[in-house]
Amino acid sequence: MRRIAFYGKGGIGKSTIAANFSALMAKKGNRVLHIGCDPKMDSSRLLIGDNIPSVLEVLQQKSTVRREDILFSGCFDISCVESGGPSAGQGCAGLGITITMEHLAELGILEESWDYIVYDVLGDVVCGGFSAPMRKRLVDTVYVVTSANFMALYAANNILEGIKTFQINGAALGGLIHNHYSGLWDATILNEFSELVKCPVVGVIEESKELKVADFCRKTLAETQPDSKAFAQFVHLAERIENGEHFLPQPVKKEELELFRKRIHLKSEVKK
Repeated sequence: MRRIAFYGKGGIGKSTIAANFSALMAKKGNRVLHIGCDPKMDSSRLLIGDNIPSVLEVLQQKSTVRREDILFSGCFDISCVESGGPSAGQGCAGLGITITMEHLAELGILEESWDYIVYDVLGDVVCGGFSAPMRKRLVDTVYVVTSANFMALYAANNILEGIKTFQINGAALGGLIHNHYSGLWDATILNEFSELVKCPVVGVIEESKELKVADFCRKTLAETQPDSKAFAQFVHLAERIENGEHFLPQPVKKEELELFRKRIHLKSEVKK
């Protein structure tokens, strides 16, 4: 069993990457459990084509939950769960993840014969709730989804700090995933950040019409565009993940990150 987690800043596209990875693995014949750990409850949208009730929503209606109450079947027979979260301003968003992990464990779902368990986790701040998959020893490898925007890289550095904290629990760093790639300047920024934190970029996903169309169709590329360049990029990413490379998380201090920002700014001025 491989237990993979995709962490990243809100809106960075980690749900799209996690869903497409799950679909690709399931299409190859693997038994996949896909767990959405984001209050938006949209991780399984591309896999099922609709929204599903979250664990927290089910618990609001029932005192106990059964397997069939929270586990839903998606494309290529992927099993999907959404943790959910409280209404805006009414509680800790990370609490939904903690509660979900507890119920999945109680129902024995995490111990079933999965080939892959895929976690899609919000990672602006690696708080107690959002760190639950790592903290509770439920994840083997973490991939950090980022882009060439500074705040996405800032969040990525915070996530690396979290992985460093919980590596004693068995969570290892698998690498950076460059999403929203739109040109050589983006690559320059990501490559310099990669060197700064001594962590390689293991996958590059370009901005593409195919991804946008699939998103509006609520489907994955494995279903809509299996012959596209965009799908080929996911195939390459999946191959790197299957290889199972691990790296030592080496986040930098805020002062070093600020110097990095200034260097990129100076380079951008030179390019004008």
